[in-house]
Amino acid sequence: MTSASTAHSASADQPQPEAGSATTGSTDRAASGVPAMVRRRLATVETRLDSRSWLATAVVVAIAAILRFANLSHPPGKIFDEIYYARDAWALVDKGVEWNYKDGGPSYVVHPPLGKWLIGLGEWAFGYSDAEHGISVPGQLFTTAPEFGWRFSAALIGTLSVLLLIRIGRRLFGSTVLGCAAGLLLAVDGYHLVLSRTALLDIFLLFFVLAAFGALVLDRDATRRRWARALEAGLDPTLRGRAGRPPGGWRNWPWWRLATGVLLGCAFAVKWSALFFVPVFALLMLLWDVGARRSAGVPRPWRATMLDGFPWMVLAGVLMAVTYVVSWSGWLLSNEGYYRLAERYPQAGLSDTPIIGPLWNLVQYHQAALGFHSQLDDPHKYQSWPWQWLLLGRPVAFHWVQPQGGCGAAAGCAEEILLLGTPLLWWSFLPALVALIWLGLARRDWRAGAILLLVAAALLPWFWFALDGRTMFFFYAAPAVPFLVLAVVYVLGAIASPAGMSGTLPVDGADAEASRDRRMIGAVIAGAYVALVVICFAYFYPIFVGLNIPYAEWSARMWLGDRWI
Repeated sequence: MTSASTAHSASADQPQPEAGSATTGSTDRAASGVPAMVRRRLATVETRLDSRSWLATAVVVAIAAILRFANLSHPPGKIFDEIYYARDAWALVDKGVEWNYKDGGPSYVVHPPLGKWLIGLGEWAFGYSDAEHGISVPGQLFTTAPEFGWRFSAALIGTLSVLLLIRIGRRLFGSTVLGCAAGLLLAVDGYHLVLSRTALLDIFLLFFVLAAFGALVLDRDATRRRWARALEAGLDPTLRGRAGRPPGGWRNWPWWRLATGVLLGCAFAVKWSALFFVPVFALLMLLWDVGARRSAGVPRPWRATMLDGFPWMVLAGVLMAVTYVVSWSGWLLSNEGYYRLAERYPQAGLSDTPIIGPLWNLVQYHQAALGFHSQLDDPHKYQSWPWQWLLLGRPVAFHWVQPQGGCGAAAGCAEEILLLGTPLLWWSFLPALVALIWLGLARRDWRAGAILLLVAAALLPWFWFALDGRTMFFFYAAPAVPFLVLAVVYVLGAIASPAGMSGTLPVDGADAEASRDRRMIGAVIAGAYVALVVICFAYFYPIFVGLNIPYAEWSARMWLGDRWI
């Protein structure tokens, strides 16, 4: 656990590398004129190919893929809200807009189209069938069970989100061990697994928010490397007119920041709740830019950031908006969409003026959809409140049948898919957040602050909406899950590291032996925790994937009684 021991010893301006890897600020090639402290503060995890790191990553991702793709076409038919999203997804492939095949007209939908386009991609590739409306279309690449087609994209995106979390965790913590621990915990989370095996939108929202954060972390690293190279080349950061940005032309443009804007636009194009993250991402961009300039020795880092960094933030916001509008291209280019043409909806105040008309009609459509969301207060059997989510107070049953036989139990069988987080993992989230607040303040660690802000963006707005009695469901918490896992892994890394010392500093004699003992004990505790989460996941696995089990075994897994039924 040497790498884990270095992962939590850094202050806000001193990220530590993975043990054994080089950084931009720790090589002997650095210019002698750059102070060692400045090089260290601008250091990032080395970007060279690390075969051992990628091998460990591949193992965890393979586990995630097997869990998500195995018997993906079970259960047969559409479960829970697949009845809406799988059908709308095929309509997008077939007609370019959501379509009501029963009435022969456009459907009124209240979520943007990107997630449904992605579901439709799987249906196009592997086939789609809807007996109710007489639709049976073979796949363009392979013909499989139709359920596999409409669930394929969710399984793929769920697997890729595990890959993203591993690499993001490695960059944040400077440790392949901790990065893979984060990926493994996400892979064996029942909540994430169920969403990865169901044609709903939330797994796509989770993925794009996480990808946007990954791009922002890469932007932070790239900015610090640019400053380190410029200082090594002799740049004087105190010179007026040159302190805002290191020289280098378009090659030094913040490409990852612009990618962050595009990925946030993709998240917004899946569900509007992605907007909750925009202020947090803007704040992180601003703070990280100021931190880089301060570390480089820029005299007035806030002023320099506003002059040079803020315009790039605005451009990232523009790209987010453009990406969102582009996701509606099927609706914009078609004359069949709901609210698309004024002549079909004379009371809606629409316009058929070229170019401006479609955009104006899209705005009117959004106003109608916003009105629907603001009045969504009808009671539902599986609705829940935000303060119940981390406690698993009301999971959602996606599928439930009692088969006649097949499980070998005289007392009957049960088959359920329950949107339930792996209990041991989820009941660790609140203690981990409390510990993260304490550790973040004690160490002044930017990573703790970033994780806490993202968790807050994912969860706190729903507490506000709860005040007006809005109908909510457990799956609204999906974007928070990877960041909650990062909070747990941060605390595990702190447990596995020697208290009060930097893993990069030499320690001799009795102190070194005590440090090794603490690392060993911490590693055992962290490893035991991960193992227990895996065991807990295995126990609940049948109700995550809908296995046919004896009714008594199903009942034994309902730990909170009627709250889970």
